[in-house]
Amino acid sequence: MISQTLNYSSPLYGRRTAQIKVKQISFLDYHRFYPNLKCKELLLFYGVTGGIPRYIEIFNNCYDIYEAISNNILNKNSFLYEEPYFLLQKEVSEIGSYFSLIKSIAKGCHKLQNIAVDLNVKQTNLTKYLNVLIDLDLIEREVPITENDPSKSKKGIYKIKDNFILFWFRYVYPNINYLETNNINYVLDLIKNSYEANYMLYIYEEIARTISFKFAVDKKIYINRIGRYWDNKTLEIDIVGLNDDRNIALFGECKYSKHKVGLSVLYELESKVKTVNELNKYSNKYYILFSLSGFSDDLISLSKERNDLFLIKVIDEYNE
Repeated sequence: MISQTLNYSSPLYGRRTAQIKVKQISFLDYHRFYPNLKCKELLLFYGVTGGIPRYIEIFNNCYDIYEAISNNILNKNSFLYEEPYFLLQKEVSEIGSYFSLIKSIAKGCHKLQNIAVDLNVKQTNLTKYLNVLIDLDLIEREVPITENDPSKSKKGIYKIKDNFILFWFRYVYPNINYLETNNINYVLDLIKNSYEANYMLYIYEEIARTISFKFAVDKKIYINRIGRYWDNKTLEIDIVGLNDDRNIALFGECKYSKHKVGLSVLYELESKVKTVNELNKYSNKYYILFSLSGFSDDLISLSKERNDLFLIKVIDEYNE
């Protein structure tokens, strides 16, 4: 679209009257496409399709996520089996280089130096490819929310924005030889062993940040930006929403596990905040905890006594 209509060399250059950048459908509206699925199932489906209408449509008549993956992605004759090739082949010339780069990020190499080591190339050689993928809206560079100048931050990491691309490069591309020889069940077993245990942790955090922003607005906690925080060591906070003008901060943690979240999670979160001067300085602090499996009785009791503590089990409140 850019080359044919927006570039200076395009015959249509200068003739457009407006443009709309179509974004993915938010998880807040995802349940409208699957009225018969429960909240947990919605999470699992969203982890693959993201908010792309065509992918949602393909999975629309499925009720088991693994059967849907097997039929619509792992099958060589399926629509989505080679989808990333079609997405990139018209946009880039060195598709192999881009595939290697995305694969590296998908398997957990998020820092520039880690990607370079994984691919055995110089960091300076990666900049061009990363910028192209950012322009294509496939990846993004993220920095801790406290950074004053994100473009100059040395803490930047790269992550894949599109859930389907992340899924495909995590599970399909590394196992393409097995799929080409029709070993679908082997690859499907690999997916079953890690999809919920590892992969969905990342997806759940992204969803929780989206929910947190809306939740804060509904509760009249007027944060104006939301993201994550991490330092150069091991401290991480899943959700950080800030408003400097109003001196407001919202801190949160997400737990995608079979165990109920207890008081220890809250106390650990509060302890993290206290150790970071940039976060502890806010006088109006709020805490929000997300849990797949609910909360302990003592944590529920405490939340009823504190006006600054909110508990959200999965995201049922925003799927009615």
